[in-house]
Amino acid sequence: MQLKNTTNRYIAFLRGINVGGHHKVPMSDLLIELKKMGFKNIITLLNSGNIIFDTASNNQVKLENELAIHLEKHFGFPIPTIVKKSEVILELFNNKPFKSVKLTKDIRFYVSFIKKNLEANLKLPWVSLDKSYQIIAIKDKTICSVLDLSISKTPKAMRVLEQFYGKNITTRNWNTIEKIVKKLNIVT
Repeated sequence: MQLKNTTNRYIAFLRGINVGGHHKVPMSDLLIELKKMGFKNIITLLNSGNIIFDTASNNQVKLENELAIHLEKHFGFPIPTIVKKSEVILELFNNKPFKSVKLTKDIRFYVSFIKKNLEANLKLPWVSLDKSYQIIAIKDKTICSVLDLSISKTPKAMRVLEQFYGKNITTRNWNTIEKIVKKLNIVT
């Protein structure tokens, strides 16, 4: 009799760590804490709180809460956490949400993850008044947006996301998503 593989691969996105010298979380310490929690095949990516890991758990909400509680207890400050199954990130990547946007040196692609589906009643694409920021897609607690640095030299234009969706949100550059997919060892 063959046993089923009950391991699930997840990506955790931590909000607000190692930004501007605040809320420092050394990746080596983070790795130790994740091992203590029983996670396997842990990969930390960049210094901004992107973690790939395996676990037997299939409860994403429970994982988010357990991670946030454990990390706050260890590091001494709140670390909001959003967890996604690897299949969700792969599907996002394979759907190529930015394929219709011309990439230039001033264009940045962003993916934001929210904890809860909140209806903001936005007509897409939603464009900021100064036309520097666009929300081009919203699906399954994931928001894809584009920032034009030739119009606005700062990503503060993205604060609009907090106005619509609150603070239970974290954002990554599309390049980070690409790096995560490569680390997942998935051929696309």
